Amino acid sequence: MTVESPAVHDVAIVGFGPVGQLLALLLGRAGHDVVVLERWPRPYDLPRAVNFDHEIGRIFQAAGVGEQVGAVTAPVPDHYEWRNHKGERLVRIDWSGTGPSGWPTTSFFSQPELESVLATAVAGLPAVTVHRGLEVVDLREADDGPVQLTARTHTGSERAFSARYVIGADGANSFVRGRMATSVTDLGFFHDWLIVDIIPRDEVPWSPMNWQLCDPRRPTTLVSGGPGRRRWEFMRLPGESAEQLNSRETAWSLLKPWGRTPENSTLERHAVYTFQARWADHWRQGRLLLAGDAAHQMPPFAGQGMCSGLRDAMNLAWKLDLVLDGTAAPDLLDTYTSERSAHIRHAIGMSMVLGRIMCVLDPEEAAARDARMIAAGADPARALPPTPPPVLGDGVLQRGPDGTTRCPQAGHLTPQHRVSHRGRTALLDEVTGGGFTVLTDGALPDGTLTDADRAFLHTIGATVVPLHSPDTRDAPAHGYLDTDGGYLPHLREHRHLAAVIRPDFYLFGTATTPAQLRLLLGQLHERLRLLPGSARNPRTAPRASRTFTTDP
Repeated sequence: MTVESPAVHDVAIVGFGPVGQLLALLLGRAGHDVVVLERWPRPYDLPRAVNFDHEIGRIFQAAGVGEQVGAVTAPVPDHYEWRNHKGERLVRIDWSGTGPSGWPTTSFFSQPELESVLATAVAGLPAVTVHRGLEVVDLREADDGPVQLTARTHTGSERAFSARYVIGADGANSFVRGRMATSVTDLGFFHDWLIVDIIPRDEVPWSPMNWQLCDPRRPTTLVSGGPGRRRWEFMRLPGESAEQLNSRETAWSLLKPWGRTPENSTLERHAVYTFQARWADHWRQGRLLLAGDAAHQMPPFAGQGMCSGLRDAMNLAWKLDLVLDGTAAPDLLDTYTSERSAHIRHAIGMSMVLGRIMCVLDPEEAAARDARMIAAGADPARALPPTPPPVLGDGVLQRGPDGTTRCPQAGHLTPQHRVSHRGRTALLDEVTGGGFTVLTDGALPDGTLTDADRAFLHTIGATVVPLHSPDTRDAPAHGYLDTDGGYLPHLREHRHLAAVIRPDFYLFGTATTPAQLRLLLGQLHERLRLLPGSARNPRTAPRASRTFTTDP
């Protein structure tokens, strides 16, 4: 017997790992009716992902859980190093301090603790309902109606749900992806590694906190597992089976040379993972979408697996918000695949490059590698192959005068600096509330924005931020001050009057004159696929984007 759910939800999210949790949090905070269907009855209580970068910290900040996430993470205080079997330094990468997004460059965590923070925040949203212990076993997409889903409990009873859109955040073996007509690009990159997580019971300084042993006898990774935890990763060697490697006895045997024994450590988890490099070629089919591991998998050598999934969620959430509100046409969602898949291919390519350097098993090849990297002074810019910067693929981004060529600066992540406004000093997104942001060098000249421009900015919930230097004597009493000088010098160096930043912190584009700014906003209107006469409903608009402000 199948029990019907009478409601047609705005979104059904299949899977409640970090990506599904963040999607539920972002869409629920925007006021959308979200149902989450998670096959497992209880949260998985063992570690998996262990680190995130400064951009992901900014995403957590935007989702309203920055402080809570910060309480369960440990920022890296020093460098990340690669060393050879002699202990010689091959690469030294500075992971300390604050990154461009205003968050620690790299932070480590225990995934069960992070998921608990996200799940608690989701539980506080009346617009989101989470069902654990319900496995989606069927879904049917109608041409002009909601998607019908069937979910089954562990006892065999079934429940039916309806949703305008379905997001598969259900992992590498995604059921949702299996119901989509998408091919998968697989680069054929496979490596088995034993992951061992421990809880030390003694006080031992770890310096550096995170490093890679590039030893052809057994490439090994040693990193933090979050506060109070450590992780080792051991590469499977030729002739070893995964079954032989994945045992408590093997784990303790491999840990023993590092001084870890049952007397001073608790073995929390051991598991063999097969690292892969693959992605779905299409992340949207009608009302079905993919995110996280359902859309892509990558080796962990750059630490970007979970991070990439959370970027997916941030990109998708603001676009789906506009579509659900009736502000933008559904084909805006096509830019989700075009933008994110290009970014993913960069992350996967970078991970594979690092993995090929780390995983050398031939002693002579390893010796040549070591000599080359040592001669480069362990400088990553010289010791590692050059890779292009991560940038979004074509989508909601400024185009050049010919209308087809994308402006080179568009699609890059923008920094987050402190600004001061009305007596408060904080990071930019905290002051504006997030959403679309238009940074300008001082107050815009009278007449720069037409009534139509202002109406458009109101529709998308944008905030105009006219920046002034803190030492400017004629700065408006209630204006925005570039507190740390993070924005204005860059704008002036490039002669930019304004920069338009998207809700996911990526640059839409820039303008050098008032006329160009009007053209830029016209392009944004076009690229967003706004529907004629659209106007956001304040009841369902994102909390952080309900007002359009133009404070001087």
